[in-house]
Amino acid sequence: MSKISKFFKGGGSAASRGRGGPSPQEALARLRETEEMLSKKQEYLETRIERELAVARQHGTKNKRAALQALKRKKRYEKQLSQIDGTLSTIEFQREALENSHTNTEVLKNMGYAAQAMKKVHENMDLNKIDDLMQDITEQQDVAQEISDAISNRAAFGDEFDEDELMAELEELEQEELNKGMRDVRLPSVPSTSLPSRPGKLPACHFTFLVTKPSSTRKRAEDEDEMKKLAAWAS
Repeated sequence: MSKISKFFKGGGSAASRGRGGPSPQEALARLRETEEMLSKKQEYLETRIERELAVARQHGTKNKRAALQALKRKKRYEKQLSQIDGTLSTIEFQREALENSHTNTEVLKNMGYAAQAMKKVHENMDLNKIDDLMQDITEQQDVAQEISDAISNRAAFGDEFDEDELMAELEELEQEELNKGMRDVRLPSVPSTSLPSRPGKLPACHFTFLVTKPSSTRKRAEDEDEMKKLAAWAS
């Protein structure tokens, strides 16, 4: 019995017949076997067609009867080849449809497993508890933000003092330092030597004194004026 006869006349396994029909995997395997068989049949017919054409060319007009018989056989083979092409297209369509159905079945089955798993996970979950938990999380986040803001703000130590008073005290300290510096200044002493009685070239030291004396006098006068101003300000 041929493979096609086995396929269409209940050639399935005993297990599949006991279940009332083959499984998708078994049906797909049978369809692939049929496709393979028909493909080999195609190759055989194509070879016979080429052979009959060669016979027809060989006899030609010298033996018309043999040539015509070869062409008739070629036509029959071509007809069979065309039928096989149509059958293969039908089987391919059926196989693809079965593969898609099997895929969809597996997808639905796995989705069902996933739904059951999710249901099992959610069995012990209370929506009210989840709402309370999310509210607690939000409150703690707000507290953490307030703490962070408080830490990052500039410390306000010492802000209770008057800034104007502090500036006045700082000016007094600067003035004390200035007065102390003035007391430490040593004024140049008056020279004991007398001026020369006649014109002439003065010694280098006398010439230097004459040049620097007015400047020292002005400096002393400015210092005295500054001291007067400080005394008036202090009173």
